[in-house]
Amino acid sequence: MNKYEILKRYFGYSQFREGQETLSDAILSGRDALGVMPTGAGKSLCYQIPALLLPGITIVISPLISLMKDQVQTLNQAGIHAAYINSSLTENQIAKALKLAARGTYKIIYAAPERLETYGFLEFARQAEISMLTVDEAHCISQWGQDFRPSYLKIVQFLRQLEKRPIVSAFTATATEHVREDIVCVLGLDQPEFLVTGFDRKNLYFAVETPRQKDRFVLDYIKAHPEDSGIIYCSTRKNVDALFEKMQDLSIPSARYHAGMGQEDRRQSQEDFVYDRCPVMAATNAFGMGIDKSNVRYVIHYNMPQSMENYYQEAGRAGRDGEGAECILLYSPQDVIINQFLIENKEENPEFTADELAAIRERDQERLRIMNYYCLTAKCLRAYILNYFGEQSLGDCQNCGNCRKEYEETDRTAEAMAIISCVREFRGRYGVNVTAGTLAGENRAKLREYGVAAYASYGSLKDLGEQRVKGLINQMLAEGYLAVTKDKYALLRLTGKSEEIAQGNQAFMVREVKEEFPQPAKSSASSASRRKSDILNSKGLELFDRLRGLRSEIAKREGMPPYIIFSDKTLVDMCIRLPFRREEMLEVNGVGEHKFEKYGEPFLEEIRTFTGERKEKLFFGEQEEAETRNQPGYSGRKRAKPGKSDFFLSREQAEQFPYAEKYLAPELAARLNELRDIDTVKKTSGAEIIRRSQERGLSEERLVDGMRRKFVTEKGEEAGLFLGTRISQKGTEYEDIYYDEEAQKMVLEWFVQ
Repeated sequence: MNKYEILKRYFGYSQFREGQETLSDAILSGRDALGVMPTGAGKSLCYQIPALLLPGITIVISPLISLMKDQVQTLNQAGIHAAYINSSLTENQIAKALKLAARGTYKIIYAAPERLETYGFLEFARQAEISMLTVDEAHCISQWGQDFRPSYLKIVQFLRQLEKRPIVSAFTATATEHVREDIVCVLGLDQPEFLVTGFDRKNLYFAVETPRQKDRFVLDYIKAHPEDSGIIYCSTRKNVDALFEKMQDLSIPSARYHAGMGQEDRRQSQEDFVYDRCPVMAATNAFGMGIDKSNVRYVIHYNMPQSMENYYQEAGRAGRDGEGAECILLYSPQDVIINQFLIENKEENPEFTADELAAIRERDQERLRIMNYYCLTAKCLRAYILNYFGEQSLGDCQNCGNCRKEYEETDRTAEAMAIISCVREFRGRYGVNVTAGTLAGENRAKLREYGVAAYASYGSLKDLGEQRVKGLINQMLAEGYLAVTKDKYALLRLTGKSEEIAQGNQAFMVREVKEEFPQPAKSSASSASRRKSDILNSKGLELFDRLRGLRSEIAKREGMPPYIIFSDKTLVDMCIRLPFRREEMLEVNGVGEHKFEKYGEPFLEEIRTFTGERKEKLFFGEQEEAETRNQPGYSGRKRAKPGKSDFFLSREQAEQFPYAEKYLAPELAARLNELRDIDTVKKTSGAEIIRRSQERGLSEERLVDGMRRKFVTEKGEEAGLFLGTRISQKGTEYEDIYYDEEAQKMVLEWFVQ
């Protein structure tokens, strides 16, 4: 068999996703490989397919028992012989597994890194033909990573003890450039095929909310999404237990997971969640790394995580099937204090020197600050995440909480000057809280103790209030107009950019919310509705529910998670294609030959019974569009929720447009909205016009000296876009994009139906 036949026969797919074929080909040619691919992008196939084609055995190093079990179970269900070796097995079971592996029974062996230094495993590896060693969650091998595990260094020692070095491949979803370089260096990868497919998960919606009552927000959200599976992450066991009790009081089928529970209780909770008996899980970050549950529709962070790496990894457990999912972080300033405490009281690893421990604490503090800025930024959340991981974003994403708000540029230069003056007066003695309290004229005991009322800056920004002053300070920190010391005290410092503002050479413009859109928890379409209703009509949904019920029956009978039998996406594709025969079922995405032999006939029978063996259209749109939407990794814009249509104008309405010499995007949107049918058509926005302009290559946004600046491309100039000067309310000049009369005609055509 070749790689395409294996892809279809065992995994049920007719084409590779982005990056999979490149990495597979490199490995099959004998090269080392490093793949950085987002969660849900199909990293496992990159080494599993070569493992089946290479002559010997592939050893996969995995950090968690649950992760190994899940992967092996999935492979066995696909008809691939695999096994795991870890502490959950007895010594006799381990010996038997290694004996079978040596005979060639297993092509893939999963093992914990600690297992590599045991005598029995090393003897097995020396005698067997090891074609490849794969390191999963490879960021764990880097001391600069957020989840460094000293046990991963055993991999290097293991490789040195083999007579013949196998191909080495490594995969991770979250790694900054520094961590990627460390992986290559520590593992000794030899001129590896290096591929970063991108960190963007287009199917995920990101939002930061600041509710007064977090419990109420979470419970309301769960009640608004009753059919969906989700995870609520809390930073402490106490929060997990309290939230779990409230869900139990409301009869919400839920589970909990944290390190304070007994091993059997944790195992039962995990199974209840994976098998959909309890679709909602409240947990600390001890949960989830080994869970490959594909149908998690939302992840809510009850508390802010300690780092962007942790957040993106945990949030990334939503939407692994490529369908729409929501990632919502509930922020409060208290979260910073909790995380600061956790960092300061972190258990120290005796394998590190004092200097290394100091460096790790310093990096932890810096990661916490960056995470805090994420929660406070008014800019695109997706762009913030991508920029952190070294990937340049293409402007606002229109699929995050910030992009769904209407902003206006506000000149805060005078306020920034006042902040700079206060920091200069303090001469580096205080941090954000004391500085903000001083500028706001607060009179609490700590400030009186420091005697801040004697400073000239005291009360100079009293009208803004302490929280808004603190927000401005954090924005100045995020954009490099201020800095902090790299220790737990985070004392404020001036920078070269501070002087540019202080001397009047640089304006400080901030984005401030103009108009709030509805809260996702209360008014956005549920993830399930965005996921299915944009493809299936009412009868299609009825069939989908029947297929899902059949899947649950089979899963219960065989004692395995439903998603391992067939994913939701595969069931949707069945509803689109309506297969009546074996050949047709094998065309469904996610149905391989082995799975068809085990499960195909009952699903065919259910479809034939439901349809009376009559082909009919059970979905919206054209067949080609529906199939495209159901391809692996599809993340296009979603169909509007039934009700008002997305913004459009008829030709007659467009003819009434009031052309002018020039309009800004928000002004242009306002004129367009005046022409629509307000009862049946939603509003458009300046942000939507800017997004479409950027998509067409007419304009762009770039970071210049830490500030996001707007630019008109050559193509945009030809279309009638141009940069013009605006004057803020406080008299500061800045540039913005205008649309002349020709450009207005062009924009109008975008919306005419």
